[in-house]
Amino acid sequence: MSSTLMDVDSPRPAPNANGGIGLSRSGINVPAIAKVSDIISNFRPTRLFKRDYHNEPTTVLSLDFDDKGELLMTSETDESIQLYNVLDGTFNKSLFSKKYGVKHAKFTHKSTSIIYASTKENNDIRYLATHDNSFLRYFKGHTGSVTCLTMNPGSDTFVSSSLDNTVRIWDLNSVNPIGMLNINSPHLTAFDPSACVLAIASPAAQTILLYDIRKFDEEPFASFDLYPYAKHDPTARAWRSLDFSNDGKSLLIGTAGNTHFVLDAFDGKLKHGLIRKSGGARRLPLSKEGPDGEDDMEALHHTSGDVCFSPDGRYVLSGQQRSNVLVYDITGATQAGGNTPMVELESKSEVAAIRYNPRFNMFATADRELNFWVPDRDSV
Repeated sequence: MSSTLMDVDSPRPAPNANGGIGLSRSGINVPAIAKVSDIISNFRPTRLFKRDYHNEPTTVLSLDFDDKGELLMTSETDESIQLYNVLDGTFNKSLFSKKYGVKHAKFTHKSTSIIYASTKENNDIRYLATHDNSFLRYFKGHTGSVTCLTMNPGSDTFVSSSLDNTVRIWDLNSVNPIGMLNINSPHLTAFDPSACVLAIASPAAQTILLYDIRKFDEEPFASFDLYPYAKHDPTARAWRSLDFSNDGKSLLIGTAGNTHFVLDAFDGKLKHGLIRKSGGARRLPLSKEGPDGEDDMEALHHTSGDVCFSPDGRYVLSGQQRSNVLVYDITGATQAGGNTPMVELESKSEVAAIRYNPRFNMFATADRELNFWVPDRDSV
């Protein structure tokens, strides 16, 4: 298929600060090898990227870092993809997908190519080369809205889940899926670090299924029932994200409510219930699309998740409605009644999406604006 050019907007204004954030190659402030435990309490929002509200406010739907940790990408409600240079702390470029919309944008293993889901026209997944703004391929087949895209950490395959009750496995080099599973409400997917295990979460069933990716056409080799854990907190039955820790030992289920869940990735037992007092940001459930009868416009949009692991797997960082970033230490024993945060990092804006850089000691948060967080220079 021939390449199709995307609309490219003029670059957005530079962030409201001068210079970088201390991550440049010539003098990185906090080495990537620094222990997260030594700096976790010292993170501060250091770089703020404001949005242009001349037309209408835009909201960040997803965050993703490339494999090298040098680029950050957002997908947004103004049907744009925004790219940022992490090392310099600067805005890079805007790409627009006005015809098809954009959500769930993910880097492939090349920093110059991405995949993303459509929000209108159809439910195709689009494969884009960002260096020349051309489409490389369309992945067709979903008849319902795509709820999650997950790259395989060990190959050029990826997985999509959809409201059409299917999970499809794709290869970047082929327009046809290499596998498909029929599952009730498979809203979220995640690969373990070995790239051998695929987790599929169904909030409707409060169940997580584990598949051997080499035998995806067979029955799951494990099934975890979260209803016994969530029944004490009905707000936690709406799930927004699913992640393995980098050591593959834990599964993190991010919810829209007052409790996140950390499970043992091998037997599904609850390790920790992470408690936050005011629940998550006001965003649309994955099972719904478009206006939801809400007066709050933020409740009309999805999010890629407001909770994540730190790279060492020791901590979980979470947003909280109209409040700070919460940090939990998950190395201890399960606490009756749930774990409370070990520290709160002051945030001046709501955190509806969060992602920790896989290579450097920094993370990003977003709602209507984007923040880069790095450890306080005076505290390191």
